[in-house]
Amino acid sequence: MPSTTAGPFKYRTDDTWAKFPANGPDGEAVAVACDSRDRVYVFLRGPRPVQVFSPDGTLIGTWGADRFHRPHGITLDRHDNVYCTDDIGHAVYLFDTEGRLLRTLGTPGSPSDTGATSIDYRTIRHSGRPFHYPTNLAIAESGDIFVADGYGNARVHRFAADGTLLNSWGEPGDGPGQFHVPHGIAIDSSGVIHVCDRENSRIQRFTQDGQYIGSWTDLARPSQLFFDRSSRAFIAELGYRAGRWPGTGDAQPGETGGRVSVLDSHGALLARWGGGANPCDAGDFFAPHGICVDSHGAVYVTEVAWTAGAATGRVPGHCHTLQKFVPVTA
Repeated sequence: MPSTTAGPFKYRTDDTWAKFPANGPDGEAVAVACDSRDRVYVFLRGPRPVQVFSPDGTLIGTWGADRFHRPHGITLDRHDNVYCTDDIGHAVYLFDTEGRLLRTLGTPGSPSDTGATSIDYRTIRHSGRPFHYPTNLAIAESGDIFVADGYGNARVHRFAADGTLLNSWGEPGDGPGQFHVPHGIAIDSSGVIHVCDRENSRIQRFTQDGQYIGSWTDLARPSQLFFDRSSRAFIAELGYRAGRWPGTGDAQPGETGGRVSVLDSHGALLARWGGGANPCDAGDFFAPHGICVDSHGAVYVTEVAWTAGAATGRVPGHCHTLQKFVPVTA
């Protein structure tokens, strides 16, 4: 298998660990999460939306058929319960590990009033209550749930563990505390909320009460991030060659395609790979969308290669939508 080297990081790249052709029967893999035993939960836009794999890639379970309008994000809590965001369904669902529904946040099928007329964030007129195309969520040590909301809203919503809405923050724009697609979200070991403000190409940082702390830039439309056990941020960046709305133009010369960046806890760049020069090759990317890291440091990256690429002829239908990067030690 090919290797990927980025700064001090070296990986054995495996894009067939669990193979999902973008135009195949299982659809594209859009999000990924690992549980306490390093089992891998992959969220797909297809007939078997939640698929569970052992670390060696063996399929050990599937569930969620006919549940979701459009799968988008997946997150596990400390008890290995599974949160799934359904963007077009305007809802967040909590399941146990067997796929039994435990709780629903939001009113499925009923978007909040933000003035938005489509999934295009440029149609938002004002921020609103949960939800209008929610994207991802993160869970604090306290059990509080923070939901990025999303394509049709410009807010982060904080819920108590029992599902009670506590507070929200954010509005459309590009200033501090404003968002153009709050897409990914994660919480570091100190409890700071990090939000991938995708169309502003930055990650904004907040206290859990929503107070703005600062931003990380030098990013290319970040979609999701994950903090490993060493407090390093692994960031899936969509880049400028995929997922563009009409009228926003094509990538300009020198602008990167999809890539993964690794930052330290202060936002300093440690490693970066990909860039989309050969987007369907192992180790490169077309449209990174989800990311997680297991307890052994293996990195899993999902890509919306069908939605953003194969459907428009930008990449062939066999382009990978899930890759695994296994650390290689000297």
